[in-house]
Amino acid sequence: MGLLDGKVAFITGAARGQGRSHALTLAREGADIIAVDICRQAETVPYPMATPDDLAETVKEVEALDRRIIASEVDVRDLAALTAAVNDGVAELGRLDIVLANAGISTPAPTLEMDELVWDEMIEINLTGQWKTIRAAVPHIINGGRGGSVVITSSLAAIIPNANTAHYSAAKAGLVALMKVLAKELAPQSIRVNTIHPTTVATDMILNEPTYRLFRPDLEHPTREDFEVAARTLNKLPVAAVEPADISNAILYLVSDAGRYVTGITHVVDAGGQLG
Repeated sequence: MGLLDGKVAFITGAARGQGRSHALTLAREGADIIAVDICRQAETVPYPMATPDDLAETVKEVEALDRRIIASEVDVRDLAALTAAVNDGVAELGRLDIVLANAGISTPAPTLEMDELVWDEMIEINLTGQWKTIRAAVPHIINGGRGGSVVITSSLAAIIPNANTAHYSAAKAGLVALMKVLAKELAPQSIRVNTIHPTTVATDMILNEPTYRLFRPDLEHPTREDFEVAARTLNKLPVAAVEPADISNAILYLVSDAGRYVTGITHVVDAGGQLG
């Protein structure tokens, strides 16, 4: 018996990183998955983004767990495509219980030197895209009449400021207000809504030179080792980054009956980073 037997989850950004980890964690507990990812490069993102092959790997790994998965290439900026993907998934799998608004990008830049497109694309994907995800998916949970759970991926950056992340931090902080309003609006339908706030997570979005330079601006080509030393020093912690599974395990608590009375909260997973 799994914690999520019979449930169906919709996950954005599911091709790799945290999204794939979430899909596998929920599938191990009995959930079927509707998965989407852009699977192409966003215009302003300086690191390689997920590919169709990455999404195919997520499908392969979920199916290896003997769970069903419906996957498609969708940009969270496209409400019509999101709606079609969810509709098709629910038609095939029969229901929807969980929404993980997980997709996001990172494009570090100084606030006063940032190109307008960098700001706009960040807000469109990391904030507006999360609203579109919820707009497309949550009506299916309401129509099911069984209640459910929504978890929106925010960040520790919504709580603790870092240089060169004004657009990212603004988007992630905006998700907190979105979550709180939704938690109030959806409570009568027994739908719980929370944000999760990871510290640095060891995924491709972080493990790249532009992010390394955020931690080591004094070096022209910092390495992962340079980044890890700087991150441990900055956070005063023994780890530079947590693993995707650490975030997935927290999400499992929030979406399962173990967290059945938890709604409207900012759930931080930061290895004590807030303690400074």
